[in-house]
Amino acid sequence: TVISELKGASLVGLSYEPVFDYFTDLRAEGAFQIVADDYVSTDSGTGIVHQAPAFGEDDYRVLKAAGITATVCPVDMAGCFTEEVPDFVGQHVKAADKGIIRKLKDSGALFRQDVIVHSYPFCPRSDTPIIYRTIDSWYVRVEQMRDRLIAANQQINWVPGHIKDGRMGKWLENAIDWAISRNRYWGTPLPVWINDVSGNQICIGSREELTRLTGVELDDLHRENVDDLVFQIPGEPGDYRRIEEVLDCWFESGSMPYAQLHYPFENQDMFEQGFPAEFIAEGLDQTRGWFYTLIVLGTALFDTHPVKNVIVNGIVMAEDGKKMSKSLRNYSPPDELMETYGADALRLYLINSGLVRAEEQRFSDTGVKDMVRRALLPWLNAFRFLQTYANIDQWSPQENPAPSDNIMDRWILSRLQTLKATIAEEMENDRLYNVVPALFEFIEELTNWYIRLNRARFWQETMNADKQAAYATLYTTLYELSLSMAPFAPFLAETIYKEMTAFGTQDAPLSVHLCAYPEPEAALMQPILEQAVSRMQHIILLGRQKRNQEKVKTKMPLAKLTVIHKDPALLDEIGKLADYIQTELNVKAIDYTTAEADYISLYAKPNSPVLGKRLGKQFNPFRQKIEALSSSQIDELQQSGVITLDGETFTPEDILVFREAITGTDAISDRFISIDLKCELTPELIREGLAREVVNRIQKTRKDIGLNVADRISIKAHASAELGRAIDQHREYIMKDTLALQLEISATPLPTVFDIDDELLSIEIMRSV
Repeated sequence: TVISELKGASLVGLSYEPVFDYFTDLRAEGAFQIVADDYVSTDSGTGIVHQAPAFGEDDYRVLKAAGITATVCPVDMAGCFTEEVPDFVGQHVKAADKGIIRKLKDSGALFRQDVIVHSYPFCPRSDTPIIYRTIDSWYVRVEQMRDRLIAANQQINWVPGHIKDGRMGKWLENAIDWAISRNRYWGTPLPVWINDVSGNQICIGSREELTRLTGVELDDLHRENVDDLVFQIPGEPGDYRRIEEVLDCWFESGSMPYAQLHYPFENQDMFEQGFPAEFIAEGLDQTRGWFYTLIVLGTALFDTHPVKNVIVNGIVMAEDGKKMSKSLRNYSPPDELMETYGADALRLYLINSGLVRAEEQRFSDTGVKDMVRRALLPWLNAFRFLQTYANIDQWSPQENPAPSDNIMDRWILSRLQTLKATIAEEMENDRLYNVVPALFEFIEELTNWYIRLNRARFWQETMNADKQAAYATLYTTLYELSLSMAPFAPFLAETIYKEMTAFGTQDAPLSVHLCAYPEPEAALMQPILEQAVSRMQHIILLGRQKRNQEKVKTKMPLAKLTVIHKDPALLDEIGKLADYIQTELNVKAIDYTTAEADYISLYAKPNSPVLGKRLGKQFNPFRQKIEALSSSQIDELQQSGVITLDGETFTPEDILVFREAITGTDAISDRFISIDLKCELTPELIREGLAREVVNRIQKTRKDIGLNVADRISIKAHASAELGRAIDQHREYIMKDTLALQLEISATPLPTVFDIDDELLSIEIMRSV
């Protein structure tokens, strides 16, 4: 029967009848009255929780705040009820559950009985339930030095930076007194002896003091040797006996900076030279463990921060998001992963994961495999490319090669210097998470741009200056890349380094790990060229995108490409790369225009990760203002590098500018540049495209029959009418690209047959002697 409905707050202060009468005498101390606190939720249970201050931190806090002093602990150290609970004395608290329920039923106090699933603590070793229980402990008074702890924390460089005022800072702001004693056998004995008559305490501070007081010399100070040591103080009645507790092991961990040097008893100079330490690294959970105890003890003893720089890594979880567990077998054994993909792949995966940003990471075998695909295999293939052609040409590096005037050589060497500068800056600031992406980007540029766009230079028959420059550039790049990659992929770096030094590098150290780490050469850095090549890459990618949209193959030549950007200086720089753009996009001509307004319109969006953090609650109003910017306002931002909206100043880093094609044009854009690519085809263009398809099939056949890349060949070809006209018109191009000395048209079909856009081609290839 419902008597009334009312809010919980109106019940606060009312008393109630306890369901058991064991402790009714404690009513005078405030027991058996209703209190309120927001830690109780309606998500589970009834919304009503009894408070047992001896068995819960929240319980203790709530009753203390309410001024209730009643406290009772009727459970012994074995987890069994004491004589204060006569009906269940000697029974383990969990084993007594059924008897307690039965007694409640018999007394009529049981309102409802259900089986519910809820979270409950278990011992990780025995897999048995555990309870929270108060015990007498020894404490370090942390609360009285919170301000000093917070000040010490501010002197530490945390990576990631948000840890300082976030997880670590918040923990210190709410630090409570630290219970440093443990009631177990194993551990470092707390060096406190108490007089069994007077209760006086002596904390022994050295082995010498212990020997002086007890007359016993000890090297091993564990419990089995010190627990029985008893001593007296002249003129004072009673014996001094050691307390039973041992130290919290985190106290020892926090003492590491001085304990490892046996300070202050020796090595004073060594300790003072190395404290605070330069650098440590550990997991995010150590904000409540090692990091915390280092700060507490360092502040308490020396009134300073214990370390200058801390890198915090996240916690590795299984792929299903659960804790990695041997019993659950929810992860692949590391030795099997390394056997399959290599230690370098595992290393790169971890360095490139959220772990180095102090984030939780669900470990993925696929992620490790991806490191091989994205970085290690392309890097190795780049070296094999150099090795293959260097062996064919019997090339070896010169000690001081002449500077190259090839624009792509100058670009890749500039990018190499930028990479080295990036690594130096990011490593100096402990930002590992920015290093591996930069390495990946460079390897991709080296393999998919530099080598692919320069392959023809290595195929030249004579060792002219241009070919020599190509070899020297690629060799220098790969050699210095192996040095740069050494800390991140040490095994492959060593393999490539040793094979490269076999080319005859002068005075090369025995191992890549004995080399000085490479430093950027400012004279080789050309940021304007790097920007131009970057825009060239965007142009090529946009052109491929346009071809895909129009379903026109890259082998089919197109008449004209128009590059669109309002900066004439940038267009001039891009113009120096026209040959590469024409080759990659297979276009006959390129035009350049600064008349952006004829082709595209501009729009802006906020850089959410940057502005969200900076603007907080004001982000949404400013997002609307940024998205409403006109083209002229966006131009102002791009020209001056700054724009002010409602008193708030924004830079191009804060506002992202995008381009979109004007309706009725063939333009296509990304954030950086726009192009207009006409995809109309003429018969001449179609025949040239067919000729490129013929080259592709010949190259495939060369590979299938096992010819060397440098082998010269003779070709016989039989083709349908239109394909035959294409071969006839582009005979010179086909022979040059396939290293053919002879191309003969056959009147009859030949063994190897291909269908090219419904045109039939059959060929026969032979190695020329």
